[in-house]
Amino acid sequence: MNNITRTLPVIFLAFSLLTGNIKAAGPENQSLSDTGLNDSLSLSVIISEIVKNHPTVKEAEEALTNADARIGLAKTGYYPVVDASAGFSNIGPVLKFTIPQLGTVQLYPENNYSGSVNYRQVIYDFGRTRQNVGIETENKALGAQALEQIKQKMSLAAVNSFYTIAYLQKAVRIKDEQLAALEEHLKYIKTMKATGSATDYQILSTEVRISATQSQKVDLLSSLSVQQAYIGSLLGREDFNAAVREELDVELPDINQDSLQQYALQHRDEMIISRERTSLAGLRYELIRTANKPMISMSVSGGAKNGYQPDLNTLKANYSAGIGISIPIFDGMKTKYNLLQAKSAISNSEYETENTRRAINSEIREAQSYLGSARQKVSQSTLQLDQAMKAYALAETSFRAGTITNLELLDANTAVSESRLMLLKARIDYAASIYRLKAALGERLY
Repeated sequence: MNNITRTLPVIFLAFSLLTGNIKAAGPENQSLSDTGLNDSLSLSVIISEIVKNHPTVKEAEEALTNADARIGLAKTGYYPVVDASAGFSNIGPVLKFTIPQLGTVQLYPENNYSGSVNYRQVIYDFGRTRQNVGIETENKALGAQALEQIKQKMSLAAVNSFYTIAYLQKAVRIKDEQLAALEEHLKYIKTMKATGSATDYQILSTEVRISATQSQKVDLLSSLSVQQAYIGSLLGREDFNAAVREELDVELPDINQDSLQQYALQHRDEMIISRERTSLAGLRYELIRTANKPMISMSVSGGAKNGYQPDLNTLKANYSAGIGISIPIFDGMKTKYNLLQAKSAISNSEYETENTRRAINSEIREAQSYLGSARQKVSQSTLQLDQAMKAYALAETSFRAGTITNLELLDANTAVSESRLMLLKARIDYAASIYRLKAALGERLY
């Protein structure tokens, strides 16, 4: 029995520390297609797969293709329109008149044939086409930035889910260690009970602890399943249940603390999009201003038709050429009110930009606050774990000396496990907070 007494605390401590410093291993050049159900995934692999294949990203990429088509359509205003036409008509009655001594004269034939090639070109439209091309080009730039914003948001969602899974899967292992230690302890107590050195109360107390720990493990497994389902939906894998690596060593952004806000205002997608929208509103305003300006165009047509004297039925070559100008005089005040509406849109875009700037500054302060809090919790949790380990060592000594009960030793062991959980959560919160700060600054997570 003395050997059992001396060995039990060592067993408890071994279970508590068994996986404390174990890190998931695997090749760095991992791809999702090569990953089995039992492989651990890195964050970079998950993010890469999401931003490459998610339908939302594909939809935004297709919008850019559509934008290229709209730019090409706007540029058609620079090009001429050429077409060919041909026609036949039978006219009756045909106008005829008689001139004495000259006979009957027919003005045109009954059957009329014509064919021509027609060329039409806008010579100068006072900037209409140029403004249209500018608007569509700006729309494409806006779409490209929206694509980057979608990738960034989905990457941040992946980061949050990744670290939640990392915490839950490690927490489940810690609970397994606790259960193993409690089961070993229960066997020990039952052995002591058989010799009269333990009571039913000690057995029941241990069984209650086992039941409570099992219940906690069930909750952790349920939460883990939910998070795996969520990240599986992002990856397009309904059966996703792979483990993730514990990537806790994340580098802080290499940016001067005094210039964080300025950096964010230059790099955040929201600010870039707001500026693009303001620019787009300005281009639309300039386009509306061209509505009251004239348009100069030319047309040339050449072909053949019949109906020329003296032989009305003979096809002869013919052409026509001309230049025209269209000058708006009064459009019922449409342009005036369209300009007022466009000017209001510019003001709204500027207000939106200011709101975005304030929101970004607030996000940066919030991210810094979370980061500072997480850093402090890491220090406190490290100290707490160290204290719990020392307390456990003292409890072990006292238990060997017979001055405390086995339940008090279990309390010390549980404190070690709980401290490990708290430290793990603090370190994961710290790593996630760094990514949160990077996202707030506009650094790419993908």
